[in-house]
Amino acid sequence: MQDEYDVEVKTHPPKVSYRETITRKAEGHFRHKKQTGGAGQFGEVYLRIEPLERDAGFEFVNKVVGGSIPHQFIPAVEKGVRQVLNDGAIAGYPLQDVRVTVYDGKHHPVDSKEVAFVAAGKKAFADAIGKAGPIVLEPIAHIEVTTPGGHVGDITGHLSGVRGRINGNETLSGNRVRIQADVPVAEMGDYQTTLKSLTGGEGAFTMSFDHYDRVPPDVQKQLCAEFRPAEDE
Repeated sequence: MQDEYDVEVKTHPPKVSYRETITRKAEGHFRHKKQTGGAGQFGEVYLRIEPLERDAGFEFVNKVVGGSIPHQFIPAVEKGVRQVLNDGAIAGYPLQDVRVTVYDGKHHPVDSKEVAFVAAGKKAFADAIGKAGPIVLEPIAHIEVTTPGGHVGDITGHLSGVRGRINGNETLSGNRVRIQADVPVAEMGDYQTTLKSLTGGEGAFTMSFDHYDRVPPDVQKQLCAEFRPAEDE
């Protein structure tokens, strides 16, 4: 495009759509109290979180009784929870497959307002996540590679080396083989070039998203470390 149409082009590797989730139940609590000379801010939230099945999404449940958190402030608590849900808690990626149940709290007849319960909901949710075994999930792609039979070993060896799981292969006409595998999307950035090198330009592949799965501990550690500078700002 730059050579033929004189269009300035900036390229970068595609960003991997990681996700975060939790592995066990936990409870969180936070009291937001702020005094600024005039009217203050006060809101206190108690909540529980629990993991849902993969790809179940997010559920927010209100089980507050007795008016400990007035009904009009429950949406503010959910707003605070959703801020963490969107921004991530450990590596900066959206959270999924979690149920949040708000069951108790406290309010002040004068100082309680929406901003206080947004802050309390956000911090209580973050508190619970830290106790709930948070993990990072990565997208897994289903890949089908068609290649001359003589290159099957090279291709399966490479896919296994990039954390791929070989699901099987099928013999085709013309001494060709179709290999099926599930591979982390993060490992497939320049696979076209790799396949061309492995097969002398005679291989082809298709790739489609299949599911999310837990990243290895070393990968999670790296992703979390990269997130900390932004988190501490």
